[in-house]
Amino acid sequence: MLTTKNSALVLVDVQEKLVRAMHAKERFIDNTIKLVEGSRILGLPVLWTEQNPAGLGPTLPEIAELLADQNPLSKISFSCCGNEEFMKELKKLNRQTMLVAGIETHVCVYQTAADLVDLNYDVQIVADAVASRTAENKQIGLEKCKQVGAGLTSTETVLFELLKIAKGDQFKEIIKIKKEKGTG
Repeated sequence: MLTTKNSALVLVDVQEKLVRAMHAKERFIDNTIKLVEGSRILGLPVLWTEQNPAGLGPTLPEIAELLADQNPLSKISFSCCGNEEFMKELKKLNRQTMLVAGIETHVCVYQTAADLVDLNYDVQIVADAVASRTAENKQIGLEKCKQVGAGLTSTETVLFELLKIAKGDQFKEIIKIKKEKGTG
């Protein structure tokens, strides 16, 4: 079971130029926003990357504004773990479970998941908050993530698993996000 004390969100390359080309991008964007908002409400740390931002541009504004108190980690490696700054920040978190979301599922998400599993992290791919240019590539990426030992979950499963109970201010805020954004 996920816990707020042991989990962190790794948000991979949700950049404007990439998002435009993704299959089912509206659903992906809605779920990613819910996931980031919920992570912030629940106090989860977020590691946020951008792949070659000089060429691929910045993070989608709707996501970047939710993370305005921190800066993205720029990378050129497909795996986030190929970036020295990412690895330093990852170690500082002192968390064992990494919730991974972003794009593209079959490239950067998969390679990040594989490396995190190799580093003995419990990796959970948030399947409705990852995307690829085609449905086939997303499915291939999810299968490859499972093959290397990552689990699959969903945005709502993550948020309610972390909440544990249906009461309190955090619960009310998560329910509000769910209602505002619809169900994923």
